Formats: sequence, structure tokens, C-alpha cells
Amino acid sequence: MAARRFAFARISAWQAPSITPRAKAKQPIVIVGMLRQASGLGDAARKSHDALKAAGLKVYGIDITSLLLHEANYSGFDFEDGSELLGEGTVILHVSGPVVPRVIAVLGKRFVRNKRILAHWFWELPALPEDWRPALPFLHGVCASTRFVADAVRPMVGDRPVHLVSYPLEPHAVHHAKDAGGGPFTVLVAFNIASNFARKNPCASIAAFRQAFGDDPGALLIVKYLNGAAWPEGVRQMQLAAAGASNIVMNSDVLDDAGVDALYQRADVVMSLHRAEGLGLTIAEAMMREIPVIATNWSGNTDFFTSDAGIPIGFKLIPIEDPQRNYGGAGIRWKNPADAAWADPAVEEAAAALRALRADAGLRRRLGAAGIEKARNFFDPARHVERIKAILDRN
Repeated sequence: MAARRFAFARISAWQAPSITPRAKAKQPIVIVGMLRQASGLGDAARKSHDALKAAGLKVYGIDITSLLLHEANYSGFDFEDGSELLGEGTVILHVSGPVVPRVIAVLGKRFVRNKRILAHWFWELPALPEDWRPALPFLHGVCASTRFVADAVRPMVGDRPVHLVSYPLEPHAVHHAKDAGGGPFTVLVAFNIASNFARKNPCASIAAFRQAFGDDPGALLIVKYLNGAAWPEGVRQMQLAAAGASNIVMNSDVLDDAGVDALYQRADVVMSLHRAEGLGLTIAEAMMREIPVIATNWSGNTDFFTSDAGIPIGFKLIPIEDPQRNYGGAGIRWKNPADAAWADPAVEEAAAALRALRADAGLRRRLGAAGIEKARNFFDPARHVERIKAILDRN
């Protein structure tokens, strides 16, 4: 799959127009992404658009959902189309590296001329694979939302600037901890199988819960997953890990915003024993709701998830094994094979953290309060706007 992506990127690069080398970053700003698609990349593009527009900047959008052959399942997003804007301006591409040449080719020579072209990239490993390299001739610079991603990007992009641009999140309704006797101690694990099952590593969380509580009916684990059809074997593996335990519930429902809020409201703890995260949005959303978090102490989430605001879990780095072949396999091209590694979190340590949080409501309250303060500062939309304005002001 990666080999095909690399070849496709090369072919697209032959068709794409050259960018203006000394184009300046100016308004208007055009956000290009899957604005009509319910996905992580689509959501990032929408959140950036809305934060910049709310701050009074001249912001437009170009939706490429159908171009990238995705379902347009987020039809209510409102934006002013910028596809006919000619002349100076700044384009921010919310797409992965291998599809940048294709998007530039579709935008066309007249649109691209005299514009500053940036990509806002998310990546989950310590280095970019080689199939991202064909994007570079079509970019003046790259934005990254965490130091982990920025460090992964810099070795490949050469002298192009890499801008740290924080991810914007609006405050959520604050979680209200259950009173004593208000139901079982509830742990939530939430992820998307299409975002890679092995990377999200839910079976480690299931193992930690079972090690901590066994079949105790006073504890409940909710495993909320999406897109089981993306890799059905993952659903089977979770069912095997749960071993029919009556205190583990699998939920594959598609929820609206109110449903997501209600799900978080049930949780006493959110757990993410991931192997790698470029950002860690589930961790962030839990912290924004004042819910204490247990998570792997590696990759993008370490910018905002620390021991004073949650319980980081130790790990060792291991070679990637990815049956879905998003990150591993013979088709992935790495400049340095040692870059093909990710975290293996300590399940025993996570089990001990679960027991400690269940036993100490005061600890849950303290970590929740510290977490919401840290998350609201890190994800403040005003910080996102400030960073984009700083890029514009460099001219």
C-alpha cells in the first residue's frame, strides 16, 4: 500500500504546478481539507477555520472530500469557498504528505501562483516515511501541533520552516464525578479502528482492566470503537481479550455530539495505552472535561499530558508490527529502519494506576482539576490564532 502511495505521489508531482518560491504569507487564508468529512483530519481543518474566522481573519475553505474519495458525511459545515481566489494569500493544507502533489495539481497553476503554501501535518512516529518526500517541492513550510511531530518532520523538510501551531479546542461541559454509590467505577477507552488498531492498542487497556479488577461488578470498562469494518480482526481480538467478562462492554455505535458528551459523563477515568500518538485527541478531550487520564508516556501527548495532570505509564520501544500495514510492512519506505519503532506500555503499571484511582476519589478530583487547567491553556483557540498570525507577521 505504501509503495503504491509513493508511486502515485510521484506521478501526481509531474502534473502539479510549481509554487512561487518567494511567495509571502498574507491574508486571505484558505483552509484546504476534508471539510465535509467526519474524520480527524477533517475536524482539524474545521477547527482551524473556525478559530481563525472567529478572530476576524479573512478565511476561506476548499473541500477536497470527494477528491480524496471519502464520504461527505459532515454536510453541515459552513464556509466561504475560496477556490476562485487568485493572487497573494496563504494556503494551509490539512492533508497527509503523499496526497499533497495531487491536491496541488487539482488546485491548479492560476490558484497556486503567488500564494504561500503550508501543510499542517499530523504523524504518529519519530520520523516521516519516504513516501512523504514528493510533497516537499510544493510546500513553503510545515505546521505541526506538537514537538513530537515537529521533530519527525524537520529531518526531511530541509531548510523549510517548521511552525509549532497548537490545535484549537473549545472548552467542553465539565465532567461531574459520581457520588459514592452512584454506579460502578467506570473506565472509558475510545478509539477508531480505521486510525490503526495496533497503534491504538486497546487490548492492552482491556488486559490492564482485567488485571486490576477481574470480574468485579463494581468496576466497568466501556470500549467505544468506530469503523470495525476497517479491520474486523481487531474486533475479534478485543472480544478474545475481554473473554466474555460481564463488566466489559463493547460499543460500536456512531454517536452525535450529545452522545459523545453523555459517554464521557459516565467515565470516572479515561485510559489510552496507545503505542503512538501525533496529538492524542481522546486524552485531550477527557482532560478538557476534567476527567483523570491514564495514558502512555510517549509521543505527541507528552506536550500537555504530564504527571501533575494525569498518570503517565512507562513503556519500552519495540519494532512496529502492524497487520493493517499503515505503519509497518515491506511496502513502507524508511530512510532509517530504526525509525520503525513505537511504544509498548507497561500493563501492570496501568493496572496499578486503575486501582489507585478507584481507591482515592480525592486523587481523581486533583488530577481532573490539574488536567483541565493544562488542557484549556494548551488547546486555547487563541494560541492557534496567535501562531498563525506570527507566521503572517514574519513578512
